[in-house]
Amino acid sequence: MRHLIPSYVRVPLVFFTIWGLIEFFVDSGDQPAFIKNPMIGLFLLLVLAIIVATEAIVAALENVMYQSLDAAAKARFLAAKSSPSKIGEWIKKTYKKMLGTKPIEKEGEIILDHDYDGIKELDNDLPPWWLYGFYASIIFAAVYLIRYHVFDGENQYEELQNTLEIAKAELEEYKKTAKDLVDINSVTVLTDPSDLASGRTIYESNCVACHMADGGGGIGPNLADEHWILGGGIKNIFNTISEGGRSGKGMISWKSTLKPNEMAQVASYILTFQGTTPAKPKEPEGDIWVDDSAEE
Repeated sequence: MRHLIPSYVRVPLVFFTIWGLIEFFVDSGDQPAFIKNPMIGLFLLLVLAIIVATEAIVAALENVMYQSLDAAAKARFLAAKSSPSKIGEWIKKTYKKMLGTKPIEKEGEIILDHDYDGIKELDNDLPPWWLYGFYASIIFAAVYLIRYHVFDGENQYEELQNTLEIAKAELEEYKKTAKDLVDINSVTVLTDPSDLASGRTIYESNCVACHMADGGGGIGPNLADEHWILGGGIKNIFNTISEGGRSGKGMISWKSTLKPNEMAQVASYILTFQGTTPAKPKEPEGDIWVDDSAEE
């Protein structure tokens, strides 16, 4: 068997067969199994090392056996080893058939009568590999025509549209859990204690200078009463924090400093001031704001 299949064919054949079986049986999604699972990569390296080591050991044993033979046996061994393998012969024959040419000694049978300045032509047939490729293209064209023009199969534009719709649905699903993608349209009141604690930290670091620690107001308006200059509720407060207050005399925009999730956290914390009594409340500013969405 070793004589029939040379080592340079046998080693990659065995290795890639094992690799292919692993890829077939291991579900790794759209990635190769050895990338998704590094242990599989280590296993494949171990398999390759074992295969190469086995070849080296067998070759060494053959050399030891060869050294123990007499002259006549050595000659027979070398003759058998140097003779072309059956696979090699098959490859050569297949290659010649695919070329479709005649051997030099038979070129006289296909030479054309005319010549050009002593240059003659051979009437060779088209190479079989070219013909087979041409026939395959005809079959493919027929299948394509029937599939997409007779039975109205899904074309590239429809595939693109379906892919975009799937991607859009996946993006919307992702936005539900991706806090830093929150905007004025998707922001909601956060009630988780960890979010409110983060909101309080942000407020105390950036807002107390104008609104006081208890939200009673100073330079900025009172955050504990029902009056709002730019509207109350989570969406309006989020938008005010993001875009800033009134031009020329309002609060600066914080969207370049705070992440969307952080603005949602501090906006939710500000809402906790509603209904409380600050130590030194500032006089109401703006209008009483009513959440129309809460009305039945």
